[in-house]
Amino acid sequence: MFSEYGNQRRTRIIDDEQLDAQGRDYVRALRTIYLALEEKGYDPVQQLAHYLLTDEPAYITAHRNARVLATRLERDEIIEAFVRFYIQNHPSMRGTGD
Repeated sequence: MFSEYGNQRRTRIIDDEQLDAQGRDYVRALRTIYLALEEKGYDPVQQLAHYLLTDEPAYITAHRNARVLATRLERDEIIEAFVRFYIQNHPSMRGTGD
């Protein structure tokens, strides 16, 4: 796992138990952010994607404290988890032999 601090990157070692707990925290935070965006009439997928790509908090509503939750997330770890989930679960990514 990597975390950015300013322009520096450093490796963090996280054991499985911490990773599971952190994953559950991320799921709860993302669910709250998603619901807050939906309640305010935004497209949650589009808003979250733009936030994760740009780190611009204006993409996330302040409703339900969602913006504060979003700024506490490690964006690179969420993107890595999304890519990992997609690769593991998308039929076209399994057994192609290419």
